[in-house]
Amino acid sequence: MILKMFQVDAFSESVFGGNPAAVLLLEDWLPDQLMQSIANENNLAETAFVKPSADHWALRWFTPTVEVNFCGHATLATAHILITEYDVPSPLRFSTRVGDLKVQALENEYLLDLPCIEPQYPTQLPDSIAPLFRDSAVSHFKNFENVFIQLASERDVRSYQPDLNTLAQLGEIGVVITAAGETYDFVSRYFAPGAGIPEDPVTGSIHATLVPYWAERLGKTRLSAFQASPRGGILQCELQEHRVLIKGKAATFMKAEVYLPD
Repeated sequence: MILKMFQVDAFSESVFGGNPAAVLLLEDWLPDQLMQSIANENNLAETAFVKPSADHWALRWFTPTVEVNFCGHATLATAHILITEYDVPSPLRFSTRVGDLKVQALENEYLLDLPCIEPQYPTQLPDSIAPLFRDSAVSHFKNFENVFIQLASERDVRSYQPDLNTLAQLGEIGVVITAAGETYDFVSRYFAPGAGIPEDPVTGSIHATLVPYWAERLGKTRLSAFQASPRGGILQCELQEHRVLIKGKAATFMKAEVYLPD
C-alpha cells in the first residue's frame, strides 16, 4: 500500500519555523496500531490522519507514542493541505474527540476556531512535580489534559530548564509554563515528555485554556501570544464566548510517499 504524506510547518509563514506536523488523507481509518507506527516513524510532535465524513472531515492525531485528544497545530496543517493540495473549499469543519474544530482560509493566513476550555483551579500541584515549582509558581491551574503554571516573568519562562524525567512522571499529562509578556500579552512553553513530546514548538491546543486565563487577568479579549520554544511561534488570539479564535500561517515543507506492508 502506498499513501501520500505531507509535512507542514504550522504557525509559521515559511519552512523551518513553527511546529511541524505530518498529514495523511485517508479513505478510511487504518488500524490504530498502524497509524501509531506511522507517527512513531515520523517522530514529529503530531501526525494527523483525516478522512471525509458526510459534509465534514473526521480528524485524529498521534504523537510518536500515543493518540491525543486535542491538537491545534496539526489541525491547521491538515486544513492547509486540504485547501492547497486537494482544492477543498474553506471553511472546513473537523469532528474530533473534543468536538468540532473549524478552519477558515483568510487572505494570507488561517483562522482556527477552537472550543474555549476554561481553567480549573486545584488546591495543589501534582505531588510528582510540585518540588520543581515550589519557589517559582505564582499560580497554577489545569484542564483535562495539562497542568499550567504561571511564573513571575517572561524571562523565567524563557530561561526555564525542564527536568524531563520528573515531568514524564505525569504520563500523558503535559506541563505548560506561562507569564505575562513584554512584547506580547503573554508567553508560554509546553512540555509533554510522557506523551513523546519533550518540548512542543508551538501548541494551538494549550491556548484554548491560556486565552481565557489571560483574558480575565489582562481585561481584554484580543491577545497576542508567543510560544518561546527554540523554534518559536506567534499566535494572534481572540476570546469569543465559548470559542477561542487563533490566526496563524502554514508552509508546506515536504511531499512524500509512504510504503506500507501489504
